[in-house]
Amino acid sequence: MKRTFTPRPIWLGVGLFLSSAMLSVTTVSAAEQETVELPEVEVKAQKNSDTKPVKGYNAKRSTTATRTDTELVNVPQAITVITRDFMQDQSMQSIADAVRYVPGVQAAQGEGNRDQLVLRGNQTTGDLFVDGLRDDIQTYRDLYNTDRIEVLKGANGMIFGRGGAGGVVNRVSKKAGWDPVKDLSVSYGSFDHRRITADYGQGLSEELAFRLNAVYENSNSYRDGVELRRYGVTPTFTIKPDDKTEIVLSAEYFKDERIADRGVPSFIGSDNSNLNNRPYRINDYDKFFGNAKLSPTETETVAFNAAISHAFDNGIQVKNSTRLAYYDKYYQNVFANSEVRSNGTLSLAAYRDATKRENLINQTDITYALKTGSVEHKLLGGVEINVQDTTNNRTAPTGSSTDNGTFANTVSVSSPFATPVNFNRLVRDQKSDFTVMGMYLQDQIIFNPQWQAIVGLRHDHIDTDFVNLVSNQNINTSNNLLSPRAGLIYKPSENSSLYASYSTSYVPRAGDQLIGLTVTAASFKPEKFINKEIGVKWDVTSNLALTAAVFKLERENVLAADPTNTGNSILLNGQETTGVELGASGKVTDQWQIMGALTLQDGEITERQANANAANVINKGADLALTPTRTFSLWNKYQINDMWAVALGVVSRSEMYAATPTVGASTVLPGYTRFDAAIFAKLSPQWDAQINIENLTNKDYALYAHNNNNITPGAPLNARATLNYHF
Repeated sequence: MKRTFTPRPIWLGVGLFLSSAMLSVTTVSAAEQETVELPEVEVKAQKNSDTKPVKGYNAKRSTTATRTDTELVNVPQAITVITRDFMQDQSMQSIADAVRYVPGVQAAQGEGNRDQLVLRGNQTTGDLFVDGLRDDIQTYRDLYNTDRIEVLKGANGMIFGRGGAGGVVNRVSKKAGWDPVKDLSVSYGSFDHRRITADYGQGLSEELAFRLNAVYENSNSYRDGVELRRYGVTPTFTIKPDDKTEIVLSAEYFKDERIADRGVPSFIGSDNSNLNNRPYRINDYDKFFGNAKLSPTETETVAFNAAISHAFDNGIQVKNSTRLAYYDKYYQNVFANSEVRSNGTLSLAAYRDATKRENLINQTDITYALKTGSVEHKLLGGVEINVQDTTNNRTAPTGSSTDNGTFANTVSVSSPFATPVNFNRLVRDQKSDFTVMGMYLQDQIIFNPQWQAIVGLRHDHIDTDFVNLVSNQNINTSNNLLSPRAGLIYKPSENSSLYASYSTSYVPRAGDQLIGLTVTAASFKPEKFINKEIGVKWDVTSNLALTAAVFKLERENVLAADPTNTGNSILLNGQETTGVELGASGKVTDQWQIMGALTLQDGEITERQANANAANVINKGADLALTPTRTFSLWNKYQINDMWAVALGVVSRSEMYAATPTVGASTVLPGYTRFDAAIFAKLSPQWDAQINIENLTNKDYALYAHNNNNITPGAPLNARATLNYHF
């Protein structure tokens, strides 16, 4: 956009004052003077882009935390926004890439077939949203159509309903607008990484805008036999028949095909202590345990989205959003199912799992601003209807000894490859119909310039119809859940705040929550989460924000992975995570941008596991799985001149357990520190390029795990080059 002179307010004020004085003088002798016409003054300002609303690393506003457009400094809960510029500078392509720089959040392995996150000590595959609507199939998401990722930490059932326990991850989609977008990116890198993305959009008329995003990737891996192929396309239309109405329509087809990689097993450490198992030969990072060719996973997603918003003349604003999504997924895997024994052998397991799901979600928000005396209110009322139908079945090899498919007990660690197996023993066949009717009311209150508050309450009525076709078991349950939220904000200045908040959330058994659970009527009791938090937010400048939060997150009626029976789940009485989170984002100087996160936390089981045998006891005080006491990340980008920029990043964590430790063996993942770097070049107005380098020191480390014997080695030194064309 052409740059124009923008008069400063003080000079406009002086000009208006002088003009008024001149007019006063002329009126003294108006009869004798001619009328003087002043020249027209045109004031111009830089218009915000409607296709790239956030520039740089520091977002100022969000709707994720409150469902209203609210400044982040006025949100009484920890929230981190990963912007599009930051994703591009890091060459991010997955949710796991993004959360490395979010305090209190990290990725888990997810059995090599799905996004699985750990938010404040709580593992989840269901708390993933797109444009505020649920997107909870167990699969991998790509970021080709994502403008930014907004991560809200702590229980937030009032806003998102079921789930939202340790937090939620909301992807905000790229939107069609009238600011033209014409971008093409091609990248190539280590291990035959090959990827191309396209982003094209423009206004077709004064009322209609169009945008199309597409991706294709065909890559290999640093792990033997592991490969990835995915492609997707998302067309979007924005219609504005008038200034008060907006209609956004979009559709997506996305397919992800890859090898389900569950990493390496563990072995007993040199101290011969069962409490100190370690990953097996993490420096031998490329060895696949099992059979890569027999471990494919594939997910097909077809989704349709519509959002209609209108502002009425009386101040009421209404938004209705609908998402209809179809998911078809299967994964098959042959993997390590034990530690490496002292005689050099280990067990393998295998199964084939298929899931089909249909989600229909409709959500209506009504907002209204009013004053009662000197107190300002922004009221939000809403209704959400969610219908989810899921079918799931699992087959294991003939002769396997467990439902999880254990079939080989004496595979040599020197050649840990399985012969072909037949998946013809049905071990699971189930379906669930899940219906939610939610109603909520929220009030954002401004008492005066120093004091604000937010209070809200949500009621969800949930019906679950579960059928186990193997055992002819049918269970119908209903739940009525109340999720309150309250927050108090004190503002020492306009650009800072201190807050305290309380919120709850529930996770009922539905969809993926039922997979692997020994289903009884008692097991349908929802998990409950209570989040207590105090924090500070400070916009140091208009481009730099600092945040700090101290939290306590309690969890009741816990559904956890059984550490001694891979693939099954157990119920625990409770757990608790306490910690401190620090975040920084934005520009330190005009040349130096940063994104940083530091988390100090302690997660533990608060009650001894009930009904456990002596070999499988989880004691009170046991550490939570995949919850390190310290995580740290910091990315620095420095703009040397108009053409060149460089970046240096560090990612670090302390040691952590691969699974919640039992009286028996538990595996420890050692801590590590990894360094990354990047070089950027602006070759011309149309062309720019970058090279991203990961693990500069070629560090051997365990990245994350799924359980004690499915541990992913971190990637060795690798690089990726990207060429961008803006036409």
